[in-house]
Amino acid sequence: MGIDGGPRTAVVIGAGVVGLSTAWFLQERGVDVTVVDRDGVAAGASWGNAGWLSPGLAIPLNEPGVLRYGLRSMLDRSAPLHVPATPDIGLWSFLTRFAVHCNWKSWGRAVRANLPFNEECLEAFDVLTANGVDAPTVEAPIMAAFENPKQALGLLHELERINDSGQEIRYTAFEGDDLGKQAPQLSPRARAGIRLDGQRHVDPGEFTRSLARAVVARGGTIRSGFRVTGVHDDSGRLSVRSGAGDSVSGDAVVLATGAWLNVLGREWGVRQPVRAGRGYSFTVPTEEAVPGPIYLPAVRVACTPYQGKLRVAGTMEFRDADAPLDQRRVDAIIASARPLLTGVSWEERTDTWVGPRPVTPDGRPLIGATKAPGRFVAGGHGMWGLTHGPITGRMLAEQITTGKQPAALRDFDPTR
Repeated sequence: MGIDGGPRTAVVIGAGVVGLSTAWFLQERGVDVTVVDRDGVAAGASWGNAGWLSPGLAIPLNEPGVLRYGLRSMLDRSAPLHVPATPDIGLWSFLTRFAVHCNWKSWGRAVRANLPFNEECLEAFDVLTANGVDAPTVEAPIMAAFENPKQALGLLHELERINDSGQEIRYTAFEGDDLGKQAPQLSPRARAGIRLDGQRHVDPGEFTRSLARAVVARGGTIRSGFRVTGVHDDSGRLSVRSGAGDSVSGDAVVLATGAWLNVLGREWGVRQPVRAGRGYSFTVPTEEAVPGPIYLPAVRVACTPYQGKLRVAGTMEFRDADAPLDQRRVDAIIASARPLLTGVSWEERTDTWVGPRPVTPDGRPLIGATKAPGRFVAGGHGMWGLTHGPITGRMLAEQITTGKQPAALRDFDPTR
């Protein structure tokens, strides 16, 4: 420990954007950091997500309409939300708890809890990109498109509720031919839209890799292929051990393993379960350049400019985090998005990917100290781990080094 009682060394388990952001901000506070990961940098959801930095759409998943929608589509493999028929008691227990929180009171609490993060998340990215992280963030509005104005009412009401809660989201509604002028990829079938201003996007894999390079350049160590089996007290320090018999020690340990957070989290007194809400993505060429992200809320598909092409991401599939890719889910995304998009070469897709987003039953992430001394967790961000990754790292680094819980983390207490 340092002279002021704070940790001098830390081990971060997980080399995604959340873990690496925590490592970077710990370094900013003078802590020597080692990051370990079972696979490597950006091997999970930090690579294949849509790349949105969108405080305007960082909306909790437990909106009441999701429950109604989920019950209707539960066993439909082509639906954007899919829950397989399975005897997994843990999954059904999680879904029961999630259903209990699908009400406006719980949703509103999660929205209010997100306010400080949504207000400061882009600034946290700016801190990183101004100090060694060389992957740019790109400012561009997000265009949400619908087949008709009636479909747009749900998102409009959500945005109104969020603005009523204190967050300011700037948006403009469009109808008819005006919509096509906003995004050339929208087909004539899209007749209503909502443009959200003040948003950004990024190449998520490259940003995460650049963040890793910055951590190493500042003296940190990153060890890939390190499969953690346990964390043990060792003469006043914490020893993180691997299945191969290796170990690395620190004064503090941060668990940032996304959908696998339960494995060690339960031992540390984390009572909220995390389940894998698996998302799929792939990349396709387009006839015209894509000016900015496109969102198709009715079919839960997000599209983003990506390396001169279009990354298409979608679906929420509650299956095991390590289950293989299901091609039927990719086909379902294409079938649902094709009518609303034009000039897209669906048959030339590349980079087909599946990865788990860590979902909590109450719509709030798990960030902070656990019941086990010196052990912290950062995860459960659902679909917004990239948007909220850097601000999570900054807030958690403050708590780890000062011993005081920032006010913004109170509703995210992992021991709740």
